[in-house]
Formats: sequence, C-alpha cells, structure tokens
Amino acid sequence: QVQLVESGGGLVQAGGSLRLSCAASGIIFRIYAMGWYRQAPGKQRELVAEITSGSSTSYADSVKGRFTISRDNAKNTVYLQMNSLKPEDTAVYYCKLGPPSSGWYPRLDAWGQGTLVTVSS
Repeated sequence: QVQLVESGGGLVQAGGSLRLSCAASGIIFRIYAMGWYRQAPGKQRELVAEITSGSSTSYADSVKGRFTISRDNAKNTVYLQMNSLKPEDTAVYYCKLGPPSSGWYPRLDAWGQGTLVTVSS
C-alpha cells in the first residue's frame, strides 16, 4: 500500500531555514503530483505548495519567494525547502499524494503522518 513518511521538522528561530522531506513507497512515484499542506493550531489544513509529475510548481501566496518544493524521482522523495521562516509558519506539515499524470493509473488518497515545524520569534 501507499506510504508517505515525512521528516525534517523541528524548532528554528525566525529567519531560519528547514528542509522537509517526504519519502514515498508503494507507488510509481514519478507519475504522481505531490503536495505539502500545513495545519496550525486551531486552524484548518491549508495547501502550501504543489509539484506536478512534470515538476511544475505552485505556491500559496503566504510562502511565495520563501519556500521551494522539489522532487527527486530516483529517491521517491519530495522536498520542501523553507527559508526566511516566520512564527506564523508554525504548524504540522503534511505531504499528500496528488493525482497521477495519466488516467491509466489510480487516484489514491494518501497522507503522511505529519512533521511539526515550530518557529520561535
């Protein structure tokens, strides 16, 4: 079955950087889009960044210019490089499997377990 495992969260001071990783297994990773979401305390989960199977990217306005999503298909891994972190970036970050690039492959609902990012002021 599909498994997504995040890592790389932690405590960082405002202005600092972190890189999150999400390792996927159980799928043909290269054909699936991937996304990073986050959920802050008391708030709804929100989309942070997405990357297609062809490596096109999109970002939430709140992180544009600070965060970069990328993927390494050889390692079945998607990354989120987070720079210039702000206290309001504090949240649990989740990776999510996106749609496949072809209808020949199934759409699957899969989330990672989440990794906590805490940004201190």
